[in-house]
Amino acid sequence: MRRSVRILGTVLIAAGTLTLVWALVVWRWQDPFTALYTKWRQHQLTSQYDRRVRAFHAPISTASLAAERRSIAREARRYRLSSKRGEAIGRIRVPRMGVNMILVNGTDHDTLKKGPGRDLRTFMPGENRLVYIAGHRTTYLAPFSHIDSLRPGDRVILEVPYGTFIYSVTHHRIVNATDLSVLRSPRHEVVELQACHPRFFASHRYIAYARLIRVEPRGAAAFDVSALAQASGR
Repeated sequence: MRRSVRILGTVLIAAGTLTLVWALVVWRWQDPFTALYTKWRQHQLTSQYDRRVRAFHAPISTASLAAERRSIAREARRYRLSSKRGEAIGRIRVPRMGVNMILVNGTDHDTLKKGPGRDLRTFMPGENRLVYIAGHRTTYLAPFSHIDSLRPGDRVILEVPYGTFIYSVTHHRIVNATDLSVLRSPRHEVVELQACHPRFFASHRYIAYARLIRVEPRGAAAFDVSALAQASGR
């Protein structure tokens, strides 16, 4: 009987120690088990996205900068309408957070296990509206684990088949998880990166905002958004 009690005590101590180690790893880094799943899915999505890039045919470049922007908006809308939930739609790079991942279409539970996702109620890069992207902080590779490290001026880069869009972080705010006003789109292009706040809880959302500063269309010359504003007289 005593031997059984000692064995049980040893097992419980070992289990407690392993649980503590796992909690520490997740707190400092991320959940290593769900990370393996996301790595596998990201590998699959990379091939899927590469096929979408190869299938895209860039339109003939226009002479006018404003006309070029309108052409990009048309391509962006067409791409949004043709993209399915859970599908690879682009690549997101955020150097400050060490993020370089395939961006998926959707923010439901199953989709976000694959990587950062675009909310289907918002728009694609280039549509001159809101692009809302959510990501996990502690599980599934925890792409937005360090979202609170972003500072004004940091870059957010979104690559899609029809171009690369570069944004500059401006500010952040923390809202209740039930606050849907964050999905209200302004009449200009902005990226919102969203993660649960604080870590391990879902009561609030940490939102980082970034404004569009540069567009590199596929098959056409790159331009700064400020140049477009000057060309339109604003």
